[in-house]
Amino acid sequence: MPILASFAEALITGRVEVVDLTAPLSAETPVIQLPPPFAQTAPFELEELSRYDDRGPAWYWNNFRTGEHTGTHFDAPNHWVTGRDGDDVASVPARRLIAPAAVLDFSAQAAEDPDFLLEPEHVEQWQAAHGPLPEGGWLLYRTGWDARSSSQRAFVNADDTGPHTPGLSPACARWLAEETPVIGLGVETVGTDAGAAHSFDPPFPCHAALMGSGKYGLTQLRNLAQLPPTGALVVAAPLPIVSGSGSPSRVLALVDRG
Repeated sequence: MPILASFAEALITGRVEVVDLTAPLSAETPVIQLPPPFAQTAPFELEELSRYDDRGPAWYWNNFRTGEHTGTHFDAPNHWVTGRDGDDVASVPARRLIAPAAVLDFSAQAAEDPDFLLEPEHVEQWQAAHGPLPEGGWLLYRTGWDARSSSQRAFVNADDTGPHTPGLSPACARWLAEETPVIGLGVETVGTDAGAAHSFDPPFPCHAALMGSGKYGLTQLRNLAQLPPTGALVVAAPLPIVSGSGSPSRVLALVDRG
């Protein structure tokens, strides 16, 4: 049987499960909050145009307004100054939107310490148990943070010192960007960087290192607990916004349950 026909049969029979890694997009979707005087992203909002009424008797439709980096979204290289000459989101090759994934579970550590940082040795220990990170694939970093996604306050988890969410150390961000074969990092938090990354050296090292290396980010993922450590295939589908720095995205994982 041809490969695609076999794959289609596996989908129909349920041997290949489709796991939705996307958070629903609504006015309640948490958004990142930057300190003043920086510009703020717009939360998601719908503007009704018609709903089977005199504005349009047979159809319902809306305008919507939101930021590129709202909800589950894709970060393109040009999102950060280190990647300013890199691809916009419309220029990301389509073949790179489907890729294997390694899922690293550090939810227990993040539950004990919301400022937990992934270090290179954590990834190396994972590789010793599960094999190398996938060539041209994603590192998906599970922290359990998606359980907080129904509340802006719990999700951002800020106090007088700023947000407290798990992330990567500067050393791990550089190592992931420069020395591993992955195309990007996926996280459950509001951004790829830790909440305290504004105070790191350099600030926001995941953005700086990944975007500067032509790699990508996926944020506000959910349901990573349903994925195996290896073997899942991720489909990340951003809108091809010309000159855009990113886009809300539908992100799916295909998992062989056979």
